[in-house]
Amino acid sequence: MDKALKMGRVSATGSFQLFIGKVLSTVIMAVGSIMVGIFILESDYGLYAIALIPATTMLLFQDWGTGSALIKSCANLRAANKEDDLRKTIVAGLTFNVATGIALTILSLLTASFIASTIFSKPESAYLITIVSINILFTALFTASQSIFIGFERMKLSTVTLICQATVQCLLSPLLVYLGYGALGALTGYTVAYTASGIIAVTLLYFTIFRKLKPERIHKADILQTLKSMLTYGIPLAITTIISGGLAQFYSFIMAAFVDTAMIGNFRIATNFAILLTFFTAPISTVLFPAFSKLDPQNEPQLLKTVFTASVKYTALFLAPTTMALMVLSQPIISTIYGDKWLSAPFFLTLYVITNLFPILGTTSKNNLLTALGETKMLMKLNILTLCIGMPLAFLLIPSLGIPGLIAVSIVAVVPSMIIGLYWIWKRYGTKAELRNSAKIFLASALAATATYLFLNIFTATPWIMLAAGVTLFIAIYLLTVPLIGAINQTDIDNLRSMFSGLGIISKMLEIPLTIIQKILNVRSISINKSPKKNLQPNHHRNSHDNKPRSGSGNIPMEKPRRHNNLH
Repeated sequence: MDKALKMGRVSATGSFQLFIGKVLSTVIMAVGSIMVGIFILESDYGLYAIALIPATTMLLFQDWGTGSALIKSCANLRAANKEDDLRKTIVAGLTFNVATGIALTILSLLTASFIASTIFSKPESAYLITIVSINILFTALFTASQSIFIGFERMKLSTVTLICQATVQCLLSPLLVYLGYGALGALTGYTVAYTASGIIAVTLLYFTIFRKLKPERIHKADILQTLKSMLTYGIPLAITTIISGGLAQFYSFIMAAFVDTAMIGNFRIATNFAILLTFFTAPISTVLFPAFSKLDPQNEPQLLKTVFTASVKYTALFLAPTTMALMVLSQPIISTIYGDKWLSAPFFLTLYVITNLFPILGTTSKNNLLTALGETKMLMKLNILTLCIGMPLAFLLIPSLGIPGLIAVSIVAVVPSMIIGLYWIWKRYGTKAELRNSAKIFLASALAATATYLFLNIFTATPWIMLAAGVTLFIAIYLLTVPLIGAINQTDIDNLRSMFSGLGIISKMLEIPLTIIQKILNVRSISINKSPKKNLQPNHHRNSHDNKPRSGSGNIPMEKPRRHNNLH
């Protein structure tokens, strides 16, 4: 029992450290992206986005699941005290990632001109694609080192490398753009940041982990044998990632070929702000995946149903309001930061975040459940279905409609697989989302969004004042409406506090709205309890003097009204 508790504490602490690292690095990157957006021209930002597409696509084929294999192998070997095999695993993983990184870097360099001129029809992007190609190798080193850090439960090292990468890019890219280097400056900062983080990650790996392991000669045959085992484990996972990530990159290729660079720049700004929603989805995923992993669907079917239903509800409580707030406040958000620049970005942002409403039906919980229970084949089939729908739709809609067509494709293509996946889980495991709860949460969010939209159309002020007023109004209406319409109760509040109790500052921030909602629930409960007592008092008074039933009493004994009153 003591060992289990120790493992739990280490796991919880490590997860929180990794989560904080991701949050801090995302915030730093967001600041850098905002600063770049202030200084850069729309067309240059479009070229910046286009130049990233080939390298990002090739990185899908770099890992082949060795990252997941490194995490699993390092964790298992450490638990078994097999230090000799740890060295073989680290060497095999790094060797494979370096080899694929070099091969893909060379491929990207050789095809840069062809892609820019023939596929994108934008020859001016060729030299930018060439610069970004360098990132492939160093990103391979960075991600492999990150996996080893996690496998050794050295989350602080992972956090350090994440923050270093974000800080360098945040400082260098805006500076170079401000000095007049445009897309070249932004991409140079991006490339230097990943190069530096890759070198730092490998250096930390060597001095803090690898150097301390027992030295032993490693033969080529050992590396090949270890690598074979890692690929056997990792390739099935990689195929799913390649399918889902490849479809998004396919959309990007079509966009780069048919859409004006200025519009691509506006779309890039919109997606930068959509990242804000990850601050709400990341904590949910952090909690859900280990929770589902501990469930036994054969022996604990009712517990599985309870956890799944609750996970959908709690995801909706966070994601539905933040998504609708981002939709309705897109204009004042972007105007506050950029003024009259990026005029199309608010519209793109409003459309782009629509898919973040799907988790109220159970999509986030579905993916976590299937992964945790090892149903990776089903996940792969669902991704293939999305691919088969998305590719032809992209050819039809993106060239004719531009960015709105791209967003429409990304929304429509996932709907069939979402429906089939949720239905499959219901038939196989007998669990599904409680749509009544989701509808109430959506209603509360919609009411807050509608009131905020009407207010913003009536109220006229500078963008930052409208933003502050809109945020305040939305939050106030949502926090008031959610408990009043019964979308959340005291049990939910207790569960949320328990779920996020180990997330430090996150739990303290969450306590503020939970306390407000709890007070509203208390007031509502008191008002409901008082109302029946007043109605029952005259009958109680009369019946205390006369045991005969009065006309219209329905011959109901007096104990029943009391029980009814207590239920309220």
